[in-house]
Amino acid sequence: MSKTSVKSTALEQRVSLSQDGIGPWLMQVLTRYGLLLLCIALVVLFSLIAPSFASMLTVQAILSSKSKIALLALAATIPMIVGKIDLNVGFGIVLWHILAITLQVEYGFSWQMAVLTVLAVSALYGLLNGILVALADIDSFVATLGSGTVLYAIALWHSGGRQIVGDLPDAFTALHHTEIGGIPIVAFYVLIVAVVLWLITEHTPLGRCMYAVGGNPAAARLNGISVTRFTIGAFIASSVLTGFSGVLIAAEQGVGQASVGMDYLLPALVGAFLGSTTIRPGRVNVWGTVVGIAILAIGIAGIQQFGGEFWVEPLFNGATLLLSITLAGYAQRRRLLNQKAVQRSPTVTADKNNQKAINP
Repeated sequence: MSKTSVKSTALEQRVSLSQDGIGPWLMQVLTRYGLLLLCIALVVLFSLIAPSFASMLTVQAILSSKSKIALLALAATIPMIVGKIDLNVGFGIVLWHILAITLQVEYGFSWQMAVLTVLAVSALYGLLNGILVALADIDSFVATLGSGTVLYAIALWHSGGRQIVGDLPDAFTALHHTEIGGIPIVAFYVLIVAVVLWLITEHTPLGRCMYAVGGNPAAARLNGISVTRFTIGAFIASSVLTGFSGVLIAAEQGVGQASVGMDYLLPALVGAFLGSTTIRPGRVNVWGTVVGIAILAIGIAGIQQFGGEFWVEPLFNGATLLLSITLAGYAQRRRLLNQKAVQRSPTVTADKNNQKAINP
């Protein structure tokens, strides 16, 4: 049986203001929306300290620089839903952005064909990782760390350790540099991907099966759900989204180099882990990931605007990762206790006894 790296689901007991009182209800609201409220509080605080923070220029800078991290965090969220971790959200874009440029500059591909090739190769790479995890029964952290390191070595070999520079079509660079109503187009990519993932994971049988696999693979298998198929599919989807993010990085920078990419890994994972502590605490969820990235983006933007040192950002990311994992673990344990409490409640016990009386 495949090992589960991350618990993706935890049921939450409903709390009613009229029945349970204001204390438990308020605690549940703070648990669900505390990070979102903190996000708003940070914006207000930074704006009061430095009025220039509350400007369209700041919004554009945050959206332009952090949207790619948001896409990678959403890519990391997909395998987390089925209980796995994909480190290639950091390793993958090293090769994907180099490949997107090389195919155009050195091999004469059109930019459309280059993009499609990158997406196709990234899908095959995701298939490989899915097979390693689901069929070879290798822990997802170890499998993606190993394959990601190999991918990084291929990027170094392919680029020869040098920058790949050339004239890129304006239509290709416009994939990143276009603005719509003053908002960078990459922010709309994030919105579209988030909405699509939310609809799939929260409102379709496919999403319910994914959460079932992440919550309890053995029970999911007994209920006729193909754990192998959903695990492999999650890695393919994550890798394709990572490939698309690599294309955007290539369109933004116009230069291919192996040093680009690893800086995206930690904040992407932080956003995904932090997201599992909000909106639906104890459960990896799309909008929670978006809020987690927003916290990072606003916090780092405020620190930079106030003259923070160059080492503050990695310190902030690392500390937030430790905090998010701690909070996620606490939320999962709390939901499991709630589940057990519900199962042991007199109403549930009575229902079970009645069921036994009906079907002895």
